Amino acid sequence: MGKIDQAKEQQEIKENGVAINPGSPVKITKVVFHESHLLFEINGGGKQGRHWYQHIEVGMGTSTQPIAPTDPNQALAYGSYITLRFPGHVPNLTVDQAKLLLAYALDFERRSPTVLYSASVPPQFKEAIKSHKVMVGMDHDAVLSAKGPPDRKVREDQPDGSEKEDWIYGLPPHVLFVTFDGDNVVSVRQY
Repeated sequence: MGKIDQAKEQQEIKENGVAINPGSPVKITKVVFHESHLLFEINGGGKQGRHWYQHIEVGMGTSTQPIAPTDPNQALAYGSYITLRFPGHVPNLTVDQAKLLLAYALDFERRSPTVLYSASVPPQFKEAIKSHKVMVGMDHDAVLSAKGPPDRKVREDQPDGSEKEDWIYGLPPHVLFVTFDGDNVVSVRQY
């Protein structure tokens, strides 16, 4: 079993937020084989996703224009990486053996988030989840069950030391802001 540096983990979460929320579906988008370890890229990794040509601008005088349009959502990185290190060389592994080793970080059992949740969800939240709506009082998992992962997240440290986080769904003119204080929704605003 691997070891996790708890202090480093907490610092990374504080600075960057979580890469993947518990219960969120993920994809292993790439596997890189090295002599003593395997690197699994999750949801495209934590890279920015810009291409070389998106850095080029052309123009005359004092004004320039990018040669390729840039998507404002593309600059956000939501993925991560998991590394499996082995003493010596990477052994021959079956898919089931690799899943067993990754089970400390990933759950390979396919479940519906609503079914996963339904035993502990109050009736009014169950109805909201079924109709894909968010209500004040829901927690992160209930919102994920209702709306799925957000398009963007914004986290702010409050003067009292607490953290507020906005989950943003959609693009203007139809944007939904879900504000969390800790693990609970405190505000839902639709524009």
